[in-house]
Amino acid sequence: MFSLISKLVNGVKGTVSSSLKGVSDITSTVVDVVKKITVNTIKDTADIVKEGIKLPASIVQGALSGIAEIGSSVIHAVKGVVTGTVEGVMESGGTQDDAVRGAVGQALHSAKELGVDIGETALESVKGSVEAVSKVGGNTAEATKSAVMAAMDAAKEIGGEAVDSVKNTLSSGVEGAKQIIDSVKN
Repeated sequence: MFSLISKLVNGVKGTVSSSLKGVSDITSTVVDVVKKITVNTIKDTADIVKEGIKLPASIVQGALSGIAEIGSSVIHAVKGVVTGTVEGVMESGGTQDDAVRGAVGQALHSAKELGVDIGETALESVKGSVEAVSKVGGNTAEATKSAVMAAMDAAKEIGGEAVDSVKNTLSSGVEGAKQIIDSVKN
């Protein structure tokens, strides 16, 4: 399974970097590019990785690495990458929760690897996932909750100042995030 995921990440990275090389407005192009890759990947991998959060996470990881490789701003592309991934997964029969959790969680882990602001990445990825769910007719309230929880979980895994950064950024930038975060405090 690991080698399949690794091949998937590298394949997405290569496709994204070659598809976006020379494109002047990556922010508007990235959603369609990532969505096509997601749909095609799901067709090609059949049932092997269709279920669960590994597929959307792998696509986000590969896409953000591809964007970084061509020297473009990762933070400006995060929302589009997450939007394209979540839309593609849901339109291909994947569950909303898996799509949102996988995409948002991996966006934060990729931000750490690429040295990008984790709080801003959380904000953009939550917004992107909710936008995608809205476009495909899913439950945006549930998507917001799943996205905020995935961002907080990823921030806890990353450690350090990530939790405070994500909590503060989401609380001020996403409607309802503060209540979601406060409701799960133990």
